[in-house]
Amino acid sequence: MTAILRTESRRLQRSSIVLLVVFALLSVLYFSMFPELAGEEAEELFEAFPDAMFDLFGIEAIHTIEGFIAAEVYAFFWVILLGIYFAYVGAGTIAGDIEERKMDLTLANPVSRESVLAQKVAAFWVPLLILNTGVPLIVYVGSRLIDEPINGVAIAMVHLLSVPYLLVCAGIGILLSVVIERKRTAQSTALGLVFVLWLIEGTSNLDPDYEWIGYFTPSRYYDPSAILVHEEYAFFDAAVLLAAFLLLLFLAAGIFVRRDI
Repeated sequence: MTAILRTESRRLQRSSIVLLVVFALLSVLYFSMFPELAGEEAEELFEAFPDAMFDLFGIEAIHTIEGFIAAEVYAFFWVILLGIYFAYVGAGTIAGDIEERKMDLTLANPVSRESVLAQKVAAFWVPLLILNTGVPLIVYVGSRLIDEPINGVAIAMVHLLSVPYLLVCAGIGILLSVVIERKRTAQSTALGLVFVLWLIEGTSNLDPDYEWIGYFTPSRYYDPSAILVHEEYAFFDAAVLLAAFLLLLFLAAGIFVRRDI
């Protein structure tokens, strides 16, 4: 039975396309800005900002196109806003159906709760595919239009390695979706939790004594600046995120199966 998967996939298409358009507009804006900020002018401009801001966002080599795009497009919009989107959508998967009494009708069919959850999670292939194919193409073409080409492999890897991170954000939302009864409460909690985890990771880098706290946050294991600027591909970190996602999914399934609806 794949009806749930098809329905959920169609539901996510529109928001995914809207996000792609937003990222396209942002990319056009930043690529048009970079030639005016390139070289020493960029360094002088950003020297006015405190070092803590650079540590918080993981910004480096801002005078290069790789560092500029990593900071302006990926460090904020991809890591924070897209992470929040996945958590927000995940938090509405189960809680929304239960609150609207749709889950009763769904489970009246010959389908297990594990299958329902699995199909809803599988529907995330839509935003993952649309965004991780459309945005890298835009970035690749944009960098060449301004004669500042970015390594195509690095662009591909910054998106490939973002998949485990986004899945963890979705997993956080899904777990909250089976724990919290009300949809809006689950979504707002997921949104706030992903942001707080990112904030904890960033601020933990400001003090070596508290750096260890960041290891419990998903954003510690995904660094777009390291990928684009240094072409460092942290496959082990991606594996850690995948393991965390599977753990979240396992916990969510266990709670959902035993939950009284």
